[in-house]
Amino acid sequence: MTVTTDEATRMSTAPAPPTAPRASLTAPVRRAWRQLVSMRTALLLLFLLALASVPGSFLPQRNLNPVEVQTWFADHPTLAPLLDRLSMFDVFASPWFAAVYLLLFVSLVGCLSSRLRLHARALRTPPPEVPRTLSRLPAHERWSSQVPSDEVVAAARRALRGSRWRVVTRAVPGGGHALSAEKGYLRETGNLLFHVSLVVLLVGVAMGGLFGFRGTVLVKEGDGFANTVLSFDDISPGRRFDADRLVPFSFVLDDFRGTYADDGKALTFLAELRYSPSLDEPTTPYDLRVNHPLEVGGAKTYLLGHGYAPKVVVTDVEGNRLEQTVVCLPQDATFLSTCAIKVPDAAGEQLAFEGVFTPTTVQDPETGRVTSVYPAPENPALTVLGYRGDLGLDDGRPQSVYSLEDRSRLRPIGDGTTPVKLAEGQTWELPGGGSLTFVDTTEWATFQVTQDPGKLVALVAGTGMVIGLCLSLFVRRRRLWLRALPAGDGDEAGRTVIEAGGLARTGPEAFDAEFGQLVERLRPVPARAPTEENA
Repeated sequence: MTVTTDEATRMSTAPAPPTAPRASLTAPVRRAWRQLVSMRTALLLLFLLALASVPGSFLPQRNLNPVEVQTWFADHPTLAPLLDRLSMFDVFASPWFAAVYLLLFVSLVGCLSSRLRLHARALRTPPPEVPRTLSRLPAHERWSSQVPSDEVVAAARRALRGSRWRVVTRAVPGGGHALSAEKGYLRETGNLLFHVSLVVLLVGVAMGGLFGFRGTVLVKEGDGFANTVLSFDDISPGRRFDADRLVPFSFVLDDFRGTYADDGKALTFLAELRYSPSLDEPTTPYDLRVNHPLEVGGAKTYLLGHGYAPKVVVTDVEGNRLEQTVVCLPQDATFLSTCAIKVPDAAGEQLAFEGVFTPTTVQDPETGRVTSVYPAPENPALTVLGYRGDLGLDDGRPQSVYSLEDRSRLRPIGDGTTPVKLAEGQTWELPGGGSLTFVDTTEWATFQVTQDPGKLVALVAGTGMVIGLCLSLFVRRRRLWLRALPAGDGDEAGRTVIEAGGLARTGPEAFDAEFGQLVERLRPVPARAPTEENA
């Protein structure tokens, strides 16, 4: 009869071989969770969040400055659409930024939940017992005294508690007494406070993203603004934002002034406003400056940017006059700006003009090229090319108000290559009838209105982070032990032998000096009774 190996094993008296444990289906999930909630992962995600914020610092963002975004698209027609598909102009609202943000939040919460439990347990746990060999500690001292061991420990307990040490006394077998003391729990408390505040900060930012809103609007001098959804040029409401919560204030831009250094560097910007907190209240003057917002009922209005808006009058072939204040977009530091003038209601054919506004105009006598050398309007001029034809506004397709995107149905006025330069008050008589007059120069400003219900939460969290960081940096965790035992037979018979030792987890050099001062306070005096020989 043939016996297989498995049968022989089962028939023998040897114990059965251990079976390998089955792999749990949840094991990979548990490993992934432990990896996610580790402090190393949280630090990595925090670094990734900071790295993901970098494009938002270098590229214009739609929710902050949509005009700059349009300019960027015009200057980089190939690169801008690619970056836009990657949400580089909406970095802080992009899915990949939200993913890193959410992972960081989960990692911090998971990491802190275990650390908070451990710290709470440590706060309830008394200081550890006295080590058997105190002489091996970095800080150590030994002396003797005639004071009994219980009185030595009691005096040390009073002294240490007066210095806010956490003290526990214990009896030692053989008639002695011991003391364990610990100080510096606030170090770990501060560390946890910092990280908890970081989580609260993330919550505050999330509250602003969910329940807040941010809108930008361009206002020309003399025009007004009412805080309604339809009044904004661009608005970014939170997913849970309710339009009924908009503060019903309004303002009028009376004047805008900018001052510049001789080299063209901007010095100050001032927007003179008249605002009303509600429809029924009178207006109040307010000087709006950069980083000094107007705050009304929880809504803040910031000054973002500015530019020039030349006022023109267009006359068609039948003598009809149309006044326009044309917004020009700055192209460089001298505020050389471009604009488009569209007259769809002109009699006969529609009119259009492409313009370049130069606040301080200089013209090259040889090439005739017009440029600006200074951002202030010291010698303003408007240089234009004119067109007649069909603007294509009836096609239903959106068009930019700042440029002529489609000239296929337009024909040039004149030769179409030689622009006409107009100073303030000058008129261009159009060939074929009509005219264009550059009346004067006004300015415009862009404003951002925000409502952020999470700003107070973020402020409290930021304060907590600073306090927690200071505690974790400047508080030292240290332990002190003291043991007092009756001396055995010998020269010190009848006396008490005292040993003290200390240990600091951080800053051992500073603790050595502190330990020496503590020993001087704890050492009973006199250490030995005077005799006739040493009296």
